[in-house]
Amino acid sequence: MTISGSICALITPFTDAGAPDQDALARLVEHHIQGGSHALVVAGSTGEAAMLEDAEYSRLLADVVALVKGRIPILAGTGAPGTTRTVRLTRIACEQGVDAALVAAPSYVRPTQEGLYRHYLAVAEQGGLPVVLYNVPGRTACDLLPETVARLAPHANIIGIKEALADAGRIQALLALQDNNFVVLSGDDPTALASMQAGARGLISVAANVAPGLMAALCDHALAGRAPQAQTLDAALQALYRFLAVESNPIPAKWLCHRLGLCQPRMRLPLTTLTPQWHGEGDQVLAGLADLASQAA
Repeated sequence: MTISGSICALITPFTDAGAPDQDALARLVEHHIQGGSHALVVAGSTGEAAMLEDAEYSRLLADVVALVKGRIPILAGTGAPGTTRTVRLTRIACEQGVDAALVAAPSYVRPTQEGLYRHYLAVAEQGGLPVVLYNVPGRTACDLLPETVARLAPHANIIGIKEALADAGRIQALLALQDNNFVVLSGDDPTALASMQAGARGLISVAANVAPGLMAALCDHALAGRAPQAQTLDAALQALYRFLAVESNPIPAKWLCHRLGLCQPRMRLPLTTLTPQWHGEGDQVLAGLADLASQAA
């Protein structure tokens, strides 16, 4: 399969009592289908996967598959510090009917590059799903280097990489590996346009939670070579990108979705809801997005 365009790293909604919110999940999925998102990532770091119990994780994937009904691809976050658990989560995702696994490099344990190679090889060969590698050193304290990616990219079951390191040189090194069977995706909203203009095939986005239509339009313009339109839109989205970083992801994104009437702002500890000092700025960001959307229409 090929994955491209605006791929939303979906938040996981909870009720005020702290349980997964099925009604809000249905609203969020339709928000993306109608908004034009090209794919969804479920139970990634933005989806608070680390705070989900195993049964909740499995149910969440099954519910999203049922809600999407094949209209867009679904990726499941299946990364874990240990290879055995990563393979198990990938098999669960396969059983629930998702299309591919997004596998973050193991966090905290700090494996060698050989360890990373063997880890991803095991997941690709034993997990039952196509694998998208995911490098996010700021969260994992582990950097999946391009030379290791080069060893993994030819594997028939490894279909791409999400690179969250905001470094043009890194993107260029990975783009040398890109072909019809292995795609490079940006994992950083603020630098995604530059990555796509360099040749990346899309973006796995936090911002798309809040503005799916605008992020889909940005990717469409960028991938079609419409540089002026893409640059104008990207400039207008900078306020959103900045706001999403005022506190740890997905705190600001979930709060903005709450203000849009999509879900409660409830987080699971150790994450907490957005500090009130940011509320006014958040409302200003939403007002700007509403104006931008009306101009685009």
